[in-house]
Amino acid sequence: MNTKTHIIIIEDEKNICSFMATTLTAQGYKVSTASNGANGLSLVTSSCPDLILLDLGLPDMDGLDIIGKIRTWASIPIIVISARTQEQEKVFALDSGADDYITKPFGPSELMARIRTALRHGNRLHTDSLLSLRPYRADGLVIDFDKHLITLQGNEIHLTQVEYKIVSLLAQNSGRVMTYASIISNVWGPYADDNNRILRVNMANIRRKLEQNPAEPHYIFTEIGIGYRMLEDKPESQCQAVL
Repeated sequence: MNTKTHIIIIEDEKNICSFMATTLTAQGYKVSTASNGANGLSLVTSSCPDLILLDLGLPDMDGLDIIGKIRTWASIPIIVISARTQEQEKVFALDSGADDYITKPFGPSELMARIRTALRHGNRLHTDSLLSLRPYRADGLVIDFDKHLITLQGNEIHLTQVEYKIVSLLAQNSGRVMTYASIISNVWGPYADDNNRILRVNMANIRRKLEQNPAEPHYIFTEIGIGYRMLEDKPESQCQAVL
């Protein structure tokens, strides 16, 4: 673990903050903490960390406001940590710029998995060339973005243009929840109707083509009431294929 990886925790519940700080420190991360939004923002602006763990229910301001302020100048990964379980709260956080959302209570394994995904997300699909993306690879599914080619267990999968746009967007953000609104905006444009019926129809067609059992998807998961999350790509499989 790179001990220089710096994570800031903005959380007012002492027990939860201590639990996360202890877990992260044991894994070799540098950890800084703040118990309110003002101090948290000051820490973020002064140190520009690698990742932020943010509680929404802070004593002095709403976590959504903190996300909005940070997103005006930085793309630092932000994982929301909150007791708010309503789907709409999660949608607001993700659409405001959060990278992921963990609902309290949670265990160390889930916390570390989400952190690893968020830290990899920024550049895991990029090669040394800024003009190209390396293929997405996970459990026999390969998406070559440069060639617009999708294969499953070596067999080419034929998608419509819209279906390909949806799958490639999810693949480039694999491991993260993409809200219905963000998918619709990216695929159909910012002024598209936000009714997600057309998205659900396309997703049903995609799953029939990709999934062995569409009712129990292996590659694209539904976050009910929020959006979709694609199985995280596995760069190591690409390395093994080259050896």
